[in-house]
Amino acid sequence: MSVLAWQAGAASGSFLTGTIIQGLISLRDPSYEPQNWHGTLFVFAMIAVIYFFNVYAASWMPRIQNILLALHLICWVVIVVVLFAMAPHNSAKTVFTSFHNGGNWSTMGISLMIGQITAIYGSLSSDATAHMSEEVTDAGRYVPIAIAWGYFGNGILALIVIVGFLFALPSVPDALNDSTGFPFIYVFRQFLSTSGVNGLTAIILVPVIFSNILFNASTARQTYAFARDRGLPFADWISRVDPHRRIPVRAIALSCTISGLLSLINIGSQIAFNAIISLNVAALMYTYGVSISCVIYRKIACPETLPPRRWSLGTFGLAINIIGLLYVVFALFWSFWPPSPSPSARDFNWSVVIFVGVFIVSLLMYAFQGRRHYVGPVVTVQRSD
Repeated sequence: MSVLAWQAGAASGSFLTGTIIQGLISLRDPSYEPQNWHGTLFVFAMIAVIYFFNVYAASWMPRIQNILLALHLICWVVIVVVLFAMAPHNSAKTVFTSFHNGGNWSTMGISLMIGQITAIYGSLSSDATAHMSEEVTDAGRYVPIAIAWGYFGNGILALIVIVGFLFALPSVPDALNDSTGFPFIYVFRQFLSTSGVNGLTAIILVPVIFSNILFNASTARQTYAFARDRGLPFADWISRVDPHRRIPVRAIALSCTISGLLSLINIGSQIAFNAIISLNVAALMYTYGVSISCVIYRKIACPETLPPRRWSLGTFGLAINIIGLLYVVFALFWSFWPPSPSPSARDFNWSVVIFVGVFIVSLLMYAFQGRRHYVGPVVTVQRSD
């Protein structure tokens, strides 16, 4: 379930990049009519970039990530300054007290609960660093620190951008129905020239592209690790590490191939493709819930069996775990709801069907293969004395 969720997330990132580029084309050429297969071709181009960087530029990635951190902060400053200094502003009352029930639900509360899924999608996979642990020195200490600082740091930055965006947003319905398909491009168009919109969107697009590269690297490492534990079919082939590059090239290639195959679904039916992508939220919430539940059980029933840790939440750890589990279950419940109370086949949230199907297939794989061959976790680390 977790492997599928990460693979779906990798495909969704490449698809997001392609649709942003399509939005820019629509902005430059109003006569342009986006086609599903156009988006798929953009995904293929993104996959080629991902494969190149993760295989042929793997040794450069630590340096590139340091540069990206600086670029990320610089881009954030530029976006915030432009939104607060140049855009026409709504009143504070409009921003903080006005609500929009776009799904026509009976109450604003239900609309809010369903609408949170989009925000959850944007903050998913903050544990990506954990899947790179075997390539990190003193991972037991620094990986949790990186996850915590990355999540809360970016959360604060995102909140500031959202506030600026809402102050600059003249109309929610118009933003949702904009021809580019992206409300943030609609907002930029209200106070910038076409060239200015292209420039600001490029500032957003470049970090998104490199995020896709790093997301795929983490996805490939997770796929490699699960195959090494013999939890996947063709485990011996997938888990082979390239002896020269010392990276799981086959797992990287497999992840890129899966992203490409998933994008082909978009040509025939964007509904089916969106359903697979929406599975990302539900499947990750489920896997997070299983992991946190196991930790809670160990902490309460047999704390002596927990391994020693280099980083800890301290005395508040159990309470934080319980609160996290409750929210995960809460979010999982709402992730299956459709965007409107009377959805058509096009608007229906098919992720619940796919989730149940994948769950059944996973059980069958465990019954016929996993319980006989799965012995994990296998670790490949170098001890530093």
